[in-house]
Amino acid sequence: MTHPLLTQDHIDAYQKEGVVLIKGLFKDHVETLRRGIERNMNEPGEYAAENLKEGEGGRFFDDYCNWTRITEFEEVIRSSPAAEVAADLMGSNRVQMFHDHVLVKEPGTSKATPWHQDGPYYFVDGMQNVSFWSPMDPVKGASLRCVAGSHRWKKPVLPTRWLSEENFFADGEAYMPVPDPDAEGMEVKEWEMEPGDAVAFHYGTLHGARGNTTESRRRAFSLRLVGDDARYVERPGRTSPPFPGHDMKAGDRLREDWFPTIFER
Repeated sequence: MTHPLLTQDHIDAYQKEGVVLIKGLFKDHVETLRRGIERNMNEPGEYAAENLKEGEGGRFFDDYCNWTRITEFEEVIRSSPAAEVAADLMGSNRVQMFHDHVLVKEPGTSKATPWHQDGPYYFVDGMQNVSFWSPMDPVKGASLRCVAGSHRWKKPVLPTRWLSEENFFADGEAYMPVPDPDAEGMEVKEWEMEPGDAVAFHYGTLHGARGNTTESRRRAFSLRLVGDDARYVERPGRTSPPFPGHDMKAGDRLREDWFPTIFER
């Protein structure tokens, strides 16, 4: 039995295209997540970043790995249907927490989030994974943009630093350059969304986001989860998130004390 929020079409689309819209995934948790985001912005963590250069208008804040200290996030992670929905989409019997991520574009932030895949930044290998991106404010004119089928490309896209635009790893040979999906005619999926809706996308899905030229805030909560086949993998440099001192070796499952199982069949 799949979760009531899903049909087989959702699962098929996720497997084939690496991205699907889940209506109402966090709809019962919007106020809790808004409180958590506000607390996160008032008490930023060690990875918090401001992603605008001098002279760029607005504010683009992001921070991750705060769910163990911000109780609102942990409450939603453990009580929402996200983990069970993730298991269905991934075709996995178990779901482990990887990390949370908050992204806020204040009104008048014209800067777009650059095209990228999440997977090359992470130390996780495997096909059973999912990111949920959920806005806490109505999204009109669309925002998050995902390239259908890009999770099955033969080469990963070179990760870059959002602010400095430098390459994340010195060894670029294993990676393809960042493409321009609009210029290259790729199929880009994006949706208008209500608070609590979620785009589910694969760690290998190329994605970016439009700037926020509206007069409203755009607060988003992202949740990254992994499934049965997830294993630790070495990267050519420091990963993001780095999780210093994790002591895992290539091929290990993610350690349960840091990345707990939050759903099991």
